[in-house]
Amino acid sequence: MTGIDSAMVLAAGLGTRMRPITDRIPKPLVRVGPKTLLDHVLDPLAEAGISRAVVNVHHLADQIEAAVAGRPAPAVTISDERAQILDSGGGVARALPHLGETFVIRNADSFWADRGPSNLARMIAAFDPARMDTLLLLAPMEGSVGFDGPGDFFLDADGRLARRGSAARAPYAYAGAAIMQKADFAGRTDGEVFSLNALWNASLAIGRLHGLVLDGLWLHVGTPDAIGAAERAIAAS
Repeated sequence: MTGIDSAMVLAAGLGTRMRPITDRIPKPLVRVGPKTLLDHVLDPLAEAGISRAVVNVHHLADQIEAAVAGRPAPAVTISDERAQILDSGGGVARALPHLGETFVIRNADSFWADRGPSNLARMIAAFDPARMDTLLLLAPMEGSVGFDGPGDFFLDADGRLARRGSAARAPYAYAGAAIMQKADFAGRTDGEVFSLNALWNASLAIGRLHGLVLDGLWLHVGTPDAIGAAERAIAAS
C-alpha cells in the first residue's frame, strides 16, 4: 500500500526500568551509540517516506520537545499528556487529528538494524486493508537483543496472528511497529485511557490481525544494561 506518510511515536512512558538514568532524562532521549532512542526511531521513518510524526510526551516532556524542535524530517507535532498518561491506545486516539487515514505506530524504546530493504517500507507495501485491520512487525525471538520475555505471537501461513496464550513460549515478539487506520478507533474518545491491545484483540478474533517478520537485528532497550548490549550488537553487525 502507498500513501502512508504519517506516524505516531509513543514516547510518554515513565521509563521506570531505566532508572536511575530516567530520573534526569526521559527514556526516549537515552543514547545508544551516537543517537538517542528517539532518533533511532525517527530517522528510519523519514527514510521510509514518513513526512510527519506525532510524538506524545509526559515524563520530562520539555526535554523531548526541545530535542525535536525544528526537526525537518519527519516534521514533529507534540501530543501533550503531561496531565495524564493515556496508555498506548489513548495516546494514539488523542493524536488522530494529526495523522492520516492510515499511519505507522512506533514504540520509542526499541529499534532495529535492517538486514536488507527497509522494514518500514516492507510494512507499508504489505499493508492490505481488504484483509487486515492492523499489521504488526514481529521480531524472531532467536537472535534478538535485550528482550527476555517468552514471546507474544504465533504466525500462520497467511500472515494471521494468534497470541501465545497458555503456551510456554511463542516464536515472535512484537517489535514495536504497527500500521493501523483511523477507522480502527471508531467510538474512542480523546482522554480515554486504553491499550492498543484492546483493538488488536478485537481484530485477532475476526482474523484481521496480521504480522510481518522483521528482516534484521531487533534491539529492545528497556534497562541500563540493555544499552551496552545494544551497542555491542550494532558494532558486531
